[in-house]
Amino acid sequence: MDLIILLSVCVGISAALTIAAKMLGARTTVAQRRRYRRLEYVFKPLTMVFIIAIAILAEDPVSRTYHVLIVLGLLASLAGDVFLMLESDRFVQGLLSFLVAHILYAIAFAYEGNATAPLWYGLPFLLYGALMLWWLWGFLGPMRGPVIVYMAAILFMAWQAANRWIETDEPGTLLALVGAYLFVASDSVLAVERFRGTFRSAPFWVLSTYFAAQWLIALSVG
Repeated sequence: MDLIILLSVCVGISAALTIAAKMLGARTTVAQRRRYRRLEYVFKPLTMVFIIAIAILAEDPVSRTYHVLIVLGLLASLAGDVFLMLESDRFVQGLLSFLVAHILYAIAFAYEGNATAPLWYGLPFLLYGALMLWWLWGFLGPMRGPVIVYMAAILFMAWQAANRWIETDEPGTLLALVGAYLFVASDSVLAVERFRGTFRSAPFWVLSTYFAAQWLIALSVG
């Protein structure tokens, strides 16, 4: 447990440095921006490495299958992070990496829960997805298909996390549920920034909710 606490502190520090580098880099000269970009290149993946270590080292995992699926999802997320932070536009590759992560998380939540939960549990997620698509539709262009698939995957993942928590009401399932909801929040802000235009505080909201989501999902393993 002491090691998990230490790793969690490392996650917080590394995440804060990543967010600071991202935000400060957007307000400085070109030369200073390069220095902040180098910091982001170090601390963004490092934050995920600490989170992956938390999942790997979890004591008394829920199950072997859940443990493996969550670790694989975190590794896919790390790949997505690397693609999204590159100077060359690798948005599609990043989207595919996170799509894989959400599918792995959804399988993990369904495997440990009840895959036959009532369909109406998914109604709030369906409505949220419809509202987001309605708001972004005119700005998506050729990305409409990939965005629909990705949105369906992440909302299905969040739905499965909700089903599992409703059925079991255990602390670990609540961690996964909050993590899934924060992931939806992070990707929603990222989508708005990407397709409708950036705003000053976007990096803070995208990264803070993202790192918190991954940390909680990693903690749910134990």
